[in-house]
Amino acid sequence: MTSLVREIPAAPSAIALMHFSNRLTFETDCSDVYASQQAGEVDFVLVDVRGPLAFDRGHVPGAINIPGRLLTADGLRDYPKTSLFVVYCAGPHCNGANKAAVKLAALGYPVKEMIGGVTGWLDEGFALSAASAAVGCAC
Repeated sequence: MTSLVREIPAAPSAIALMHFSNRLTFETDCSDVYASQQAGEVDFVLVDVRGPLAFDRGHVPGAINIPGRLLTADGLRDYPKTSLFVVYCAGPHCNGANKAAVKLAALGYPVKEMIGGVTGWLDEGFALSAASAAVGCAC
């Protein structure tokens, strides 16, 4: 009897390598962001795309708040097109970071999503910049 895991065969190794390598060009995780911050190697713009209220209740240290709806060419004119944006939202249940990444890419900026968002940050045991239990998405 075949398990549910093997019911659909795994991709050949070469295809899996390409797939998982490509994913890393689109995303980073909370641990990598934290480690970069701790090492003083912050060569990216960390953007919390939730609404201002959620941001004020607690956000990743070093993040700026640009709600997704405000990601416009005019609003980003001070950022060179070489600026790498790392966007996040409330967590895996929120697609605000994905929507923001689409907007940034369409505007010609390199962008990665910090997978896990605020939920992932807290799951890793990292502190937010302000104390709060509310991390909802008002994207």
